[in-house]
Amino acid sequence: MKTDFSAYNNDWYKPGNAVKRMLWYYVNAVFFKSSLFPVYGLKVFLLRLFGARVGKGVLIKPNVNIKYPWFLHISDHVWIGEEVWIDNLATVTIGSHVCISQGAFLLCGNHDFTKTTFDLMVAPIIIEEGVWLGAKSIVCGGSVCKSHAVLAAGSLCNGALEAYCVYQGNPAQRLKDRTIIG
Repeated sequence: MKTDFSAYNNDWYKPGNAVKRMLWYYVNAVFFKSSLFPVYGLKVFLLRLFGARVGKGVLIKPNVNIKYPWFLHISDHVWIGEEVWIDNLATVTIGSHVCISQGAFLLCGNHDFTKTTFDLMVAPIIIEEGVWLGAKSIVCGGSVCKSHAVLAAGSLCNGALEAYCVYQGNPAQRLKDRTIIG
């Protein structure tokens, strides 16, 4: 068997109204993916306007790409660094006091490479309270990063990170416990 892209069909996937998606595309390009608008309050307002649930004290740096804000839930005091890409084809839930460092990639979609039709697959991501996602790290759909876990820079999470543990590598492996000193 061979892959047959001519048979690809993701008509089942309905991420929202086409007009709303088009409007968001332009708002995202001008206010989020740009380095010209570092105003946090405006970004939070726009996310809420498009259906995101956003808590207080959220900081979104320049050059952030968010696919669909209506699938985004951000709790209080979250930091989202430069060039983060939230490719949320499914719900992404981010707990309080989370740091998502520069260039991190949250990827809810993938393809079934075992099928000739290369079917789209989507799954949510849950990032619990106090998690730190290091620079250029990747979190795949279906992953759960439990309370205060750390994913080191350049590492890949494709499953679960246990609470208060530090993970590193591709795929991420538990390195040590995370101890937080008061």
